[in-house]
This record gives sequence, structure tokens and C-alpha cells, in this order.
Amino acid sequence: MDGFRWNYPDSFPTPNLHSIMKRGVHAKSLIPAFPSVTFPNHYSIATGLYPDHHGIVNNNFYAPDLKQNFQYNKSASTGDGRFFGGEPIWITAEKQNVKTANFFWVGSEAEIAGMRPTYWKKYSTSVTFEQRIDTVVHWLSLPDSLRPHLVMLYFDQPDHLTHSIGPDGPEVRRMIMHLDSLVGDIETKLEQLPIGNQVNFMIVSDHGMEAISDSRKIVLDHYIKTNWCERIIGHTPMLTIDPKQGYTDSIIMQISVLPHLKIWKKENLPVRFHYGTNPRIGELVILADSSYSLSFFDKKIDMAGNHGYDNQNTDMHGIFYAIGPSFKKGYLQESFENINLYALMAYILKIFPSTTDGDTRQLMNMLK
Repeated sequence: MDGFRWNYPDSFPTPNLHSIMKRGVHAKSLIPAFPSVTFPNHYSIATGLYPDHHGIVNNNFYAPDLKQNFQYNKSASTGDGRFFGGEPIWITAEKQNVKTANFFWVGSEAEIAGMRPTYWKKYSTSVTFEQRIDTVVHWLSLPDSLRPHLVMLYFDQPDHLTHSIGPDGPEVRRMIMHLDSLVGDIETKLEQLPIGNQVNFMIVSDHGMEAISDSRKIVLDHYIKTNWCERIIGHTPMLTIDPKQGYTDSIIMQISVLPHLKIWKKENLPVRFHYGTNPRIGELVILADSSYSLSFFDKKIDMAGNHGYDNQNTDMHGIFYAIGPSFKKGYLQESFENINLYALMAYILKIFPSTTDGDTRQLMNMLK
């Protein structure tokens, strides 16, 4: 559930998630990879790799290896397997003759390593959440020879709403309650399947959300000139710049004295970001402080909520809930990084995992 912040179940009525909390396991929070945006984190969950290592380094970026721009909302990008490094869990499974199904997860539209999920869908916002659920239940009701043993399902809420109106308020409350009701609907339909008691059901999100305002924005072209830059990529709150030759120090000098943001040469980024070695990352990385926005030109910030900030900010954290035959009952897991989910899924599926950046030893206590 895109943008479902870790503390929403404490802030809004979510009886179905609370029921899973009592009957299964949940984590204090799920820590996103940096940058805390959608495409890098969905693909980190799928591969167990940091964005620096799987190559989806932001929602939008320039890939010098391909001499092409990646744009998250363009099917020419999302369906091009050359952008996607690492090995997503559905490919690991398919290689070991485990059928998989995928409803809109990042990377599933692309042929990766010459393979795809057995069942997959081309992204379309016109397909309702209820239709998606019915398709998943249909897949799981297929005969064993056709049935997928891994199913990944994506909802674009509450992210879409909370970008528009901010992370709190009556409309957000209604959306969270609706999403929670869908969790209950999925559980009920799973229980009615002949294999229902064999299904492990995990609910995760890619990141959280922070309130922002047009009154808290930094306009970079007030301080640096466009003709100093070869390429400017990204979207608030993180921009990257490839400077023209001779202008790197000038850009750093002008930007580094500004309040409410930080600028680094990519090789000098904090080690904890696990970010900065991939050639698809711009030479200079500029990150706004939490709740602040960046723009290169002076234009109105038309969002009330955003993410992409330092992943130590707990407002960027997501959720992890799970129930099923593999999981303990009523177990509280400490916060953990989402790169560990790949190996957890591989363990439950009894398949051999690819090499990842994760370490699932901390998660073994949540399993029976």
C-alpha cells in the first residue's frame, strides 16, 4: 500500500490490521531504502538490494550506460528490462520452477534476465482495488499445476491522496479505513479458498509521508545559474546535478551555505544511505531537510504531502504486518530495513535466494 505511514494504525481506526497484529506479527516500522520514494523502494523490496546496487536510483534518473532517461510514468521506461538490475523475487522463483503472479509491482512489466512472472498485468489506474483482489483470489483458486505460489499486489493509496491533501485529516482517515477494510476483504476471501490455511499474507508499504507547504521551499536558481549545470534530475525533496566542467566548486559553495538543505558530492554521501556509487546518480546530490521542498525554478509547490527525505526520519517509515502458517502469533518485531523482505520471502517459499544486501537473521524470531 503505497505511502502507508507506520503510525497510521495508531492514528485511525484499522480493526483488520489490529486483528492481524494480535493473531500474527507486525513490526514497529519498515525502514525504506534511500531515497525514500516509490520506484527504488518497491524494487528494493523485490530484490533485497539497495537502489545503488539494483539501478533504480530514483523515480526519474538519467542512465549513462543506456544514454536514456528513466521516467516512472512512462511505459517505455517501466517496461524496459535494461534499467532493472538485480534479481527480483519472482525471477528467482520462476528460475526454480515456482510459478508467480504480479499485479502492478515495480519491475513486473519488464522482461528481466529474459524472464517474466507467469501472470502479470500492464499498469492501469482504471483497474479498481476490488478488481485486483478478485484477480488475485482467482489466481490462488487455480489448479495446483497452474497456481502461483508467490503473488504480489500493489495499491497506489494512500500515497496519491496524501500527496494532494497532506498526511492527515478526515479524507485521509476515510482512505485508511477503506484500505483496512480491503485487508479484511482479502483475508476473508483467502480463508474461503481450499488452500486458505496455507497462505502467508504480508502487508507492507514502501515509505511514509510528511506534511509540506509552499512557504517552506528553496528555489535553487536564486543562487546558481542553469548554465553551470549539464543536467538537473529529480524532484523535490532530492535533486541531482551534473555540473559543467569547472563549475562543481561554485555550485557547492553557493548551495552549502543555504539553510534547510544539504549538498554532497555523491562519493561523500553518508555511508548509512548506501547510495552514491552507481553511475546513474548525479555528481552532486541535494537533499532538503524534512518538511522543506526544493525546486530549481520558482514555481508553486502544489502538494501538501511528500516523501523522499532522509530515511532516518520516522515519518518516512512504512508498515509490515504478516499472518499465516509461517508466522508466530502476537509477535512484535523491531523496525527493520525493507531490503530484508526478499530473503524472508525466499525462505518461506523454500527457494534458494540470490545474493542481497539484506540480513534476515534479525527476522527469524518472527517465524514459527
